[in-house]
Amino acid sequence: MNTITAALDTDRARRLRAALTVLLAAAVAVGAPFYFAPFQVFQLTMVLLYAVALAGLNLLVGFGGQISLGHGAFFAAGAYTAAVMLDRYDTGHLATLPVAAAGCFLLGLGFGVPALRLRGLYLALVTLSFAVFLPPLLKRLEPVTGGSMGLTVDKLQPPAWSGLAEDQWMYFVVLAVTAVALLLARNLLRSRVGRALLAVRDNESAAEVMGVRLSLHKTLAFAWSAMFAGVAGCLYTWVIGFVSPDSFSFVLSITLLAGLVVGGLGSLYGPLLGAAFVMYVPSVSQDVSEAAPGVVFGLLIITVMFVAPTGLAGLPGRVMGAVVRRLPRTAAALDRMPEAASASAPEAEPESRTESEPSVTHDPADPAVVDAEPVGAPPRTEKE
Repeated sequence: MNTITAALDTDRARRLRAALTVLLAAAVAVGAPFYFAPFQVFQLTMVLLYAVALAGLNLLVGFGGQISLGHGAFFAAGAYTAAVMLDRYDTGHLATLPVAAAGCFLLGLGFGVPALRLRGLYLALVTLSFAVFLPPLLKRLEPVTGGSMGLTVDKLQPPAWSGLAEDQWMYFVVLAVTAVALLLARNLLRSRVGRALLAVRDNESAAEVMGVRLSLHKTLAFAWSAMFAGVAGCLYTWVIGFVSPDSFSFVLSITLLAGLVVGGLGSLYGPLLGAAFVMYVPSVSQDVSEAAPGVVFGLLIITVMFVAPTGLAGLPGRVMGAVVRRLPRTAAALDRMPEAASASAPEAEPESRTESEPSVTHDPADPAVVDAEPVGAPPRTEKE
């Protein structure tokens, strides 16, 4: 009974800490656009939309156990879907979001079918080829995509009743979409589909024996991942207001994968940390070295991987684990210190002689004894 009560108390405390963390994060997120400058608000907005893309990539790589180097292509598909709808068909901004999500979901579903027979480096090369040939394809579809010149669309404007600036309104819209996307990813991972993905990642043979359909869940992993990337691409079009094929090269796919690894694979908070890395580290690298920002960017990735092999999301756990392992050793060392001190201390000499010890006798004929004055006697005078 005591064990059950302790477990319930632990679970209740964990939920309380999680709720307090969420409330604190929500308060900081809501107050951020009123504290920072417009350009900094724009950077935070980009971090949020990159977090949506990395949340989808985390479903595929971190929880599905598959690798993809073509995530930037799905990102581009969502961005161009929104841009074409806004430029060619003059639809509203909000109407482009579900269309981009559904279109990329179907695209990922179709791409996941031929990828079922591939794994490891072969799957990585196939997905990379998708990211490589998409920009030239967009350039050739000039009547629809605008070719190399791209498409320029209107940004999402704030309503008059909001009283917000354009950057602030855009930030809150992207924040709301990001919160919904992360909540959806969390619930998906805790559902039957998420448990099946974890089983496939850990051991495909064991998962198949337990009744998990490998082909279905692998294909769905690609579809969900592509859908999140398409939503992020749609938000990108809203924020930037311009798309071009050169903005979605294969370097974007590699950068997104690097950001997820740095943030933390298989972690719910990893996409947010990875998105911040993707957004801020290139600008820091540019400030450090304008001649070779890529070198600085690579060195920073190596440094982070050396300090936190499990990603930034796993760094606090590693630090706490090291502290917990260190505490018993420190306590044992402190316990041994008094014993060592007492063993190294010299033996104390007796303070006084006991009464049983014999006293030293002197010969009365000894002149030194005759001339000696008793202790405490008055001094002699000349008359004496």
